[in-house]
Amino acid sequence: MKTDQQIQEDVMEELRWEPSLNAAQIGVAVHNGIVTLNGIVQFYSEKLTAENAAKRVKGVKALADNIEVNLSDGKPSDTQIAENVIKALEWNVSIPEEKIKVKVDKGWVTLEGEVDKLYQKQAASNAIKFLPGIKGISNWINVETLVETGSVKENIRKALERRADLEADNIIIDTIGSKVILKGSARSWNERQEIERAAASAPGVTEVDDQLSIIY
Repeated sequence: MKTDQQIQEDVMEELRWEPSLNAAQIGVAVHNGIVTLNGIVQFYSEKLTAENAAKRVKGVKALADNIEVNLSDGKPSDTQIAENVIKALEWNVSIPEEKIKVKVDKGWVTLEGEVDKLYQKQAASNAIKFLPGIKGISNWINVETLVETGSVKENIRKALERRADLEADNIIIDTIGSKVILKGSARSWNERQEIERAAASAPGVTEVDDQLSIIY
């Protein structure tokens, strides 16, 4: 089992490995396998890249991302950012862009509206997170419940069992109305995110509470 110092060194090395990051701008602290990232970056995409890099490191149990985004001079105006967000939503075929409203205030993007499935809400954030000028995203899109929630648990279980790269037996699925609670263990951050995506894709799911632990 890795020590905190070994995890810290591996995370720092993974950050240095990322060509789009200046690792010197990011500090890494580790306590009981929980990694905290600090520092200031120029773009929101750098913040997300650093977060994903840390998640890839074996031994990381949880992550606290305290990195701040400080945009440089010549950043896009809020109007330009809003136009780019709308275009990005239009280009993604999985997003019903006509149901989504966009607001930008000092580089912070707020998404509102209503979609049919949770994965569509998540896809909206993913479609715009690397756009220039964005300092952060608030996703307030509502998800409409289209099916009886009694079938949600069964649908998710079947979806997990169909995927050869997932250990479905380690996952406990609970439901409270249209909210899904995931418990159990995953073998990596990537597997944990794949399980969460599978749950979010089920019709009728409006929220996913991911309580999965990572056991390497």
